[in-house]
Amino acid sequence: MRRLLLVICVLGMGSLARAQTAPSLGAAATFAVLGGTNVTCTAPGVITGDVGVSPGSAVPFTNTGCTIAGGTPPATNTAAGLAHTAFLNAYGALVLMPCTQTIATAAFTGNVPALGPLAPGVYCFPAAVTFTDTTLTLDGSTNPNGIWIFKVGAALTGSGFQVVMANGAQACNVFWAVGAAATLSTSTLPPLFQGNILLGGPAGSITTTGGNLIGRVLANVAVTLTGTNIHGTCALVAQGGAGCKDDDDDDRDKDHHKKRHHHKDKDGHDKDNDVRDDDEGH
Repeated sequence: MRRLLLVICVLGMGSLARAQTAPSLGAAATFAVLGGTNVTCTAPGVITGDVGVSPGSAVPFTNTGCTIAGGTPPATNTAAGLAHTAFLNAYGALVLMPCTQTIATAAFTGNVPALGPLAPGVYCFPAAVTFTDTTLTLDGSTNPNGIWIFKVGAALTGSGFQVVMANGAQACNVFWAVGAAATLSTSTLPPLFQGNILLGGPAGSITTTGGNLIGRVLANVAVTLTGTNIHGTCALVAQGGAGCKDDDDDDRDKDHHKKRHHHKDKDGHDKDNDVRDDDEGH
């Protein structure tokens, strides 16, 4: 009976995991900033992580006093080309995901109760959406390793718009698929935007003024950053060959399984104890 319960538990957990899956960024995962035509960075700004442009334009990368830390600005090269293809594939996968909730409101001002805190899921804005001095809280209390996906049908505009993580939620697991251009600027708040912004449409450009972003900025057209700090934490982790928090959990799971096998070698005569160990592990 215990073994039957264990099997049901494992199958149930697997179903929940498959219900919400992050898109694979592939070769784009190691880039903090990726533009299709050009990337422009104007001081005072810091980009932590790799910067790439593909297929590029006459002047693919313009840096006016920005600092590129922990990465390189390769302009147009093979790596950026592969990343651009992978990013568009990821964007296409996001667009096809079914919505957990559709939010018809086109403009939010202040901390609107209807927008917080949000559990993992796929949240869809059918058309353009504007946030003004709004803090959006993503709550990981039900699943710290959960995935948040926001599908915006047209333009995304944020003035003093903050995205913050609560109860173990992770910026690397947040994806914004924006159908047109995105504009993020400061207002009464010093915004901290967290998550990966994918602008894969034909008008997929992004313009930021001030503020901080933890995640990635991947655009099909232009990226223009003025006084913005891009903390490419997710890209740097990907460069190291590791994932976000999920991979750490997998390592702990492996250690746990090794310990269980060790106990079996030592107490292999007591099968009931083995079953109890498994039950307690879940």
